[in-house]
Amino acid sequence: MKCTRCKAPAQVQLRAHNANFCRDCFLFIFQRQVERAIEKERMFRRDEPVLVAVSGGKDSLALWEVLHGLGYQTTGLHLSLGIGSYSDVSTEKTAAFAAANGLPLITVRLAEAGMAVPEVAGLTRRPACSACGTMKRHYFDQLAIDRGFPVVATGHNLDDEAARLLGNVLHWQLPYLARQKPVLEPTHPRFVRKVKPLFRVSEYETAIYAFLKRIDYVVDECPNAVGATQLVYKEMLNRLEAASPGSKLTFVQDFLSRAQPVLPAATGDGPPQTCAQCGMPAFGEICGYCRLMRETEQKRERRAASGAA
Repeated sequence: MKCTRCKAPAQVQLRAHNANFCRDCFLFIFQRQVERAIEKERMFRRDEPVLVAVSGGKDSLALWEVLHGLGYQTTGLHLSLGIGSYSDVSTEKTAAFAAANGLPLITVRLAEAGMAVPEVAGLTRRPACSACGTMKRHYFDQLAIDRGFPVVATGHNLDDEAARLLGNVLHWQLPYLARQKPVLEPTHPRFVRKVKPLFRVSEYETAIYAFLKRIDYVVDECPNAVGATQLVYKEMLNRLEAASPGSKLTFVQDFLSRAQPVLPAATGDGPPQTCAQCGMPAFGEICGYCRLMRETEQKRERRAASGAA
């Protein structure tokens, strides 16, 4: 098996692209795919500072490594979610990556703010992923705005986008389909642009890139993801991909080029109000994050009062 690009012995087979690559050519092709996605979708310019959301997993760390290598101005943002040893290891690996590459990193420890995901989910009886998502969205926007970043980049890959698309199609979630884009423009002055530079590269490709680059990442899935519907969709798509290589890429690319543009625009106006507590956009008196914090604190006080009685 020879490299499709240079004819040297190949180490990586990409059935989706009907191509094989040696180590150096695979790394070049991976980086080029990310760079082209950024340029084609006009995600950000080289003179714009980019806040990269890093979980400690392979996708976000690979993204950060590629952006840094391409010369973009990047700062990492890591939310330590307070999910036991999983979060401890994630935070350690993220900090180690930043230190090894001399990159600036902002770390927010939710447990220190009394907002560890398991406790918040338990007190408010919400799904852990729901509570986690609310907090992530809040911190991504607030920290980006407060620190002068016009854009937040996340490590969502092709598998993530295909699974999300499948879920939205199965339930005909038209508002969500209308917003499923690699670039999400802000709909409020205190929102920032969200971009997904890895949306054309598969999870398999990202894993190989991280391995070849010797990136030390968290291998385990988040324990709260067990049983998640998204994983079921991914398994279904993996079976389809095995039988018909390239299906995931075609599914997402054709949606973006042929279906998404004819959907009713979903950008519209952003939240009409400003949160009375944190100053971020809100649909009511306070935003979703502050509602979650308020409910958590109230439940915590009731539990303490009940225990003291």
